[in-house]
Amino acid sequence: MDFKDYYKILGVEPTADDKAIKAAYRKLARKYHPDVSKEKDAEEKFKDASEAYEALKSADKRAEYDELRKYGQHGQPFQGPPGWQSRGGFGGGGGGAGTEDFSDFFSSIFGGRGDAFGGGQRRPTGRKGQDVEMQLSVSLEDTLSNESKQISFQVPQYDASGRHVSNTTKSLNVKIPAGVADGERIRLKAQGAPGIGGGANGDLYLIIKFASHPKFEVDGENLIINLPLAPWELALGAEVAVPTLTGKINLKVPAGSQNGQRMRAKGHGLLNKAGQRGYLFVQLKAVMPKNSDEEVKALWQELAQKAAFNPREHF
Repeated sequence: MDFKDYYKILGVEPTADDKAIKAAYRKLARKYHPDVSKEKDAEEKFKDASEAYEALKSADKRAEYDELRKYGQHGQPFQGPPGWQSRGGFGGGGGGAGTEDFSDFFSSIFGGRGDAFGGGQRRPTGRKGQDVEMQLSVSLEDTLSNESKQISFQVPQYDASGRHVSNTTKSLNVKIPAGVADGERIRLKAQGAPGIGGGANGDLYLIIKFASHPKFEVDGENLIINLPLAPWELALGAEVAVPTLTGKINLKVPAGSQNGQRMRAKGHGLLNKAGQRGYLFVQLKAVMPKNSDEEVKALWQELAQKAAFNPREHF
């Protein structure tokens, strides 16, 4: 089963509002309607546009699709996050009328033919289980890793009347989506408290919190690191090994560099939503020797006389 990027099909950005989505759908529907279009594969393209609009026109469906979209690439085999199961998504909602001809991907998320069971019966109603929220500490290195991270959290349990009776500990292996941001809220559908009276399970919300790093500060998708340098390295220039999240790089510090000056290394920051890495900004920091003997002090005095430099000339 291949993943479908419904935003790409409609030709809109993921930030598009309902009005833009509706307008894009109408434009494609007029262009590819099988009764009027002579375009190649018009019927298939019309079905794709209709399916995309069906998924994005509803706020609930769109929110559910947006969660899954982080894990898929258009036209590539799809494997969802923990808690997601093919043919029914996270356990989710109905598809509505006229969705029988939609793709397996659509049916796997939204249930295909809606909430009706065989024999015309409707899905029994109940109360949705309580949502659970937890803060997940993530190292900067974890944001670049494809490995799963095991988490444990408390899930409330209720009796048939809805009375809270106990808590249980639940463990999951979760994969941190590429380009995750500090403070981002990630939903894992149906991983919260069990539903009551046949209702759907609640959801688990992970609040991403970047753990402090001994070397790097975070600025959006960019990183900042202070590079200690001796005064003569700033004056004469130097080639210095600089740490990154994935190893070390050699940085050439030009002669005559200034304390506090910033240099940047492309592609050594954090991942963004597009799968690209930001910059590593290297801030040059002059560090003076703590102890100087008489000979060294004499050299500083000689330098002061020969340089004839007044740093406060325009102060």
